[in-house]
Amino acid sequence: MSGLQLLWFVLIGVLFSGFFFLEGFDFGVGMSVQTLAHNEEEKDQIVSTIGPVWDGNEVWLLTAGGAMFASFPYWYATLFSGFYLVLFIVLVGLIIRGVSFEFRHSVKAKHKNIWNWTMTIGSFLVPFFFGVIFIDMIQGMPIDANGNMSASFFDYINLFSVVGGVALTLLCYLHGLNYITLKTEGPIRERARNYAKALYWVLYAGLVAFAILLYLQTDFFENHFALTLLLVVLIVALTVIANVSVMKRKEMVAFLASGLTLVALVALIFTGMFPRVMISSITSANDLLIANSSSSPYTLRIMSFVSLTILPFVLAYTGWTYYVFRKRIKHNESVGY
Repeated sequence: MSGLQLLWFVLIGVLFSGFFFLEGFDFGVGMSVQTLAHNEEEKDQIVSTIGPVWDGNEVWLLTAGGAMFASFPYWYATLFSGFYLVLFIVLVGLIIRGVSFEFRHSVKAKHKNIWNWTMTIGSFLVPFFFGVIFIDMIQGMPIDANGNMSASFFDYINLFSVVGGVALTLLCYLHGLNYITLKTEGPIRERARNYAKALYWVLYAGLVAFAILLYLQTDFFENHFALTLLLVVLIVALTVIANVSVMKRKEMVAFLASGLTLVALVALIFTGMFPRVMISSITSANDLLIANSSSSPYTLRIMSFVSLTILPFVLAYTGWTYYVFRKRIKHNESVGY
């Protein structure tokens, strides 16, 4: 394994971390439209918190997929062909969620609730099925010697993948609630805080189930015991910090802790898979490795030069965007995204 191969494996992990940190609260806000708000004014207020930034946050997913395609084409081919139907559901969720921002703003009032529901449903679908995909990847899928995946329904949907999907959905929902408390004023802010207080206890139970299944269904503790244990403890610690911060009304700390919980979860998945990118449940000889799944060294060098040149500008622009739209949203300031 070369240094460039390792670099791009890490960069893809960083891109997915950025996606779940930023788009995670977008999903949580979208879920809150029909589950938290009591009237149309509050729904507009909630949506306005992410109206200027949600589409920019989704670029992290496109970049992660593009980076995977260019740097690890064999990983991309096996993952996207093997999970074709699941990724199709993810795509449907992203589409109905994305168009909801435009249509709920332009349709007549009597039809607006349809698009509120599509936004909420899409926001639930995407993190749940991303959780299913990542859990399936780490517990292994039936991949043959040619990198082809021939999986049955229960290879995709099983106890561990459902627990992982629910856990990721709940993490995103709580991340969104923390963002709402940080970005709003009025009754919706207090309601979001109260929801978060209750749901963190549900999350604790989910994390216990996740940790047990991680031990039983994967080889993470066998191959990377110290690092896996450290990251599991970190996930729990960040969850506790977020919970305590919600109760103490430290809204920024709660938001950062819930976001970093998602980052730690991605780190757990990528470090546990290392040095593999896809795990075969048939035999370890069929595993796709970082060393044999990447593009040529020349391609990786060109990609590294271009990416590391552009990345500082992208991060600076992202930071500036959030700085410009940093103020809280009141009832009468929502713009009806």
